[in-house]
Amino acid sequence: MTNKKVIRTDKAPAPVGPYNQAIAATGQMIFIAGQIPLNPETGEIVGQNDVVEQTQQVMKNIEAILTESGASWSNVVKTSVFLKDLADFTPVNQVYAQYFDEATAPARACVEVSRLPKDVLVEIECIAVC
Repeated sequence: MTNKKVIRTDKAPAPVGPYNQAIAATGQMIFIAGQIPLNPETGEIVGQNDVVEQTQQVMKNIEAILTESGASWSNVVKTSVFLKDLADFTPVNQVYAQYFDEATAPARACVEVSRLPKDVLVEIECIAVC
């Protein structure tokens, strides 16, 4: 059984998106490798040069792995988002927010990187606890 607690303090900056400052959790940990926008049936990149479509595919891929592991989005306690261009922060957040309730969303890091596998625009990894 998962025990998950949102940690918030006004002595640190408030989140600027759908995530929380910290999450305390106990249970079985699932480490999901960075997912890029590949169609699992064809192996092809989805949404060439469209960060919204790419993020949607990344989230579908993560959801499939969560489901296979017996977890769901509510079990995710930490994500790391890697963007080719930090200017894509807002559209990525809009897709990301569809998967997490802001009040209980996981802790998150979001960084711009110089290059991602297969030159995609976004990669996301996460940790879930069941």
